[in-house]
Amino acid sequence: MIRTKKMAQQIKTALFAIILVAPLALPSQPRSQEAARQPARKDASLAARVQRLEDVEEIRIVLTDYGRYLDARDFAAYSRLFAKDGEWAGGFGVVRGPAAIQAFMEKNIPGPNSGNTYHLLTNFEVEVHGDTATAWSRWTFVTPGADSKPVIAQAGRYDDTLVRESGHWKFKRRVAFNDIPKEGPAGPSKR
Repeated sequence: MIRTKKMAQQIKTALFAIILVAPLALPSQPRSQEAARQPARKDASLAARVQRLEDVEEIRIVLTDYGRYLDARDFAAYSRLFAKDGEWAGGFGVVRGPAAIQAFMEKNIPGPNSGNTYHLLTNFEVEVHGDTATAWSRWTFVTPGADSKPVIAQAGRYDDTLVRESGHWKFKRRVAFNDIPKEGPAGPSKR
């Protein structure tokens, strides 16, 4: 009988321990359907935020590559930054399509950059809306002065519309404005 009481006490203790520990060992069950959707919504929100950051970064690279290719006079690479029906509007006029943009730039800015001029591109503001985006930025055109020190020759801004094409961001429309000297949209400029 003592043995049976002792066993009964051990069983009670074991059951009590199982009752206390089991909820900690088992995955928790959501209290409602709303609670069940919460982790998925949080994951989707996180995925959307990461995608937006990746999109903004890729667009910033497009914006800076634009200046890099322009200064290097690599108009083949420059033209590939534009969508199939992409449009450039600036001091030389308006042109549409990568091949036409390349030919247009080669005609208006011929030869290598022997003057060692360059563009500073700053103040990027990018808004992504799914597979389209808008961007605004500033540009400054720097040339060597009479004393060989850098001189700001012109400055302005870009208003851009971009589109995701074949998985990559491209200019749908890029408009270059000259602010200094003040010439307005697509005003005269020899960059």
